[in-house]
Amino acid sequence: MAQTTFTGPVKSINGFIGAGVGMVETLTSGAVTVADHAGRVLGIGSDTDGKLTLPTISAAAAGTTDENGLNSANNLGASFTFVLTADATDLDIKTDGTDKFIGKVNTVSTNATTGAVSSFVPAATNDVITLDGDVKGGKKGSVIKVTAVADNVYQVEGELVGTSTSDANVTPFADA
Repeated sequence: MAQTTFTGPVKSINGFIGAGVGMVETLTSGAVTVADHAGRVLGIGSDTDGKLTLPTISAAAAGTTDENGLNSANNLGASFTFVLTADATDLDIKTDGTDKFIGKVNTVSTNATTGAVSSFVPAATNDVITLDGDVKGGKKGSVIKVTAVADNVYQVEGELVGTSTSDANVTPFADA
């Protein structure tokens, strides 16, 4: 995919629309990058016990040639949306260990008896999201979006589907 850098204001009367086959990519495991994955829908369907590593957040403007941060490695605002197209068994979405999560995810159980609904907020040290398809969520149709919002901070939001047989859904957040 070609990249274009604009150095002045850009105006679009009707907006920019990202659509088509290039906007959806299937992942199994490995590194997630800003250049290849930011702004796309990242489908996870074939390797539901994979390990996906988010890029290190760089908010520094070091090495820039101007006050706007052009030509820097700044990736603030980069978003990654993960959609499970199959049930997870042990899927990890993790940071580099330095970057941490803020925000929350909701988990709902499809169990007809309990139908438990829970919300989870990561602890200050959490840098991993683990989906198991059961009490932590991660059934087909689960969605997680992470966005680089500050140096060392990913904001996370999600709607997770699980099958907990009790009223005790479990947080998907953990420390590496």
